[in-house]
Amino acid sequence: MNRISDKEAVQMFHSPGLLPAGLMADRLRQELHPDNTATFIIDRNINYTNICTAHCKFCAFHNDKGYLLSKDALAEKIRETVELGGTQILLQGGLHPGLPLEFYEDMMGFIRENFKIHVHAFSPPEICNISNISGLGIKEVIKRLKDSGLDSIPGGGAEILVDSVRAGVSPNKCTVSEWLEVMRTAHKAGLRTTATMMFGFTETVEDRVEHLEKIRLLQDETGGFTSFIPWTFQPGNTRMSYLRTAGGVDYLKTLAIARVFLDNIPNIQASWVTQGNKVAQAALRFGANDIGSTMIEENVVSATGVSFEVTKEELIGLIANAGFTPARRDSSVDFAPRQVF
Repeated sequence: MNRISDKEAVQMFHSPGLLPAGLMADRLRQELHPDNTATFIIDRNINYTNICTAHCKFCAFHNDKGYLLSKDALAEKIRETVELGGTQILLQGGLHPGLPLEFYEDMMGFIRENFKIHVHAFSPPEICNISNISGLGIKEVIKRLKDSGLDSIPGGGAEILVDSVRAGVSPNKCTVSEWLEVMRTAHKAGLRTTATMMFGFTETVEDRVEHLEKIRLLQDETGGFTSFIPWTFQPGNTRMSYLRTAGGVDYLKTLAIARVFLDNIPNIQASWVTQGNKVAQAALRFGANDIGSTMIEENVVSATGVSFEVTKEELIGLIANAGFTPARRDSSVDFAPRQVF
């Protein structure tokens, strides 16, 4: 399949109907993953703090007088994750104004000393915040975190990679160029990362395509993105609660176009967390080849009042009933099946 241009992607968004984009995405998914396997992982989202100076309009989780997780509480969450078969933790927090780099190094060292688990942690806004507080460059911050035990970096904080959009909803977060530079630096340091897109608020479809174009260009340069995860804005309990979020049709069409456009990223992940089980299942026929995680714990989306839950057995059933072979993968940097069901 020939690479599509940004103009062609915009035309796909504006074209009527859902199936043409879905069929193209499903065909590319089959070319990239001919074994007909759809993967998942057992992990836990641990938010070490909800204290955050970003004050994004779309966030219902941050709290200026919130919490900072103790080592004992962190250890208990990881211990429970391991006991439930988890192989990874997604560790993220707010942009805390008072935590030096040494705090994060100590946390990484504590985890590495006590647990054998993949640490997927610290999105680009967090890396930039640590850099600003420490007075050190992005390259040095990433090196020291990696040396302390960081295994890979999540793609959070991307929202829409268009500065004019970010200025309206998250002006205190890192800029587009800063987000991309964190990822570029991480890839050059040997760390793999994911990429995300939150959509369905104030952006246009042209903005979505510009976001995808920036991700594709960086992937052409570094090859460091393992997967792309689009998910929809949830307005509940936020300062943007007057908005209606994108529905299932818009979600599936956006996911399908992302699969076609991002021809250099091997994996596309469905989001049952925001869309529910059935739409996530349908996403496997719209370009997704991974259905995400059991998410033993999730706090950010649930703070908006949207709360879906799924067990390992339910994920296996969703994948199998969609006509795929369910397989558990070990970590975010290796989507190869480790246990086939």
